[in-house]
Amino acid sequence: MGHVVIDVMLKPEILDPQGQAVAGALPRLGFGDFTDVRQGKRFVLAVDGPVTDTVLAQAREAADTLLSNPVIEDVVSVHALESDA
Repeated sequence: MGHVVIDVMLKPEILDPQGQAVAGALPRLGFGDFTDVRQGKRFVLAVDGPVTDTVLAQAREAADTLLSNPVIEDVVSVHALESDA
């Protein structure tokens, strides 16, 4: 069984209140090295069999039409999961 990973992020010009909240909390918790946080979504799709170019193309189409809102989000990555470990 193979898996496809799809990462979706808010467009840079879209405000990210959850990311801002986390960015504000990190220094208070002793994690002062981080300067910005953006929150996104990750989908892991399982397929019977290997992840082929056709499967990746279908996953990209699903990401563009169903899994993301193109007005406020970008699909930043569609790739095969290298290992299930």
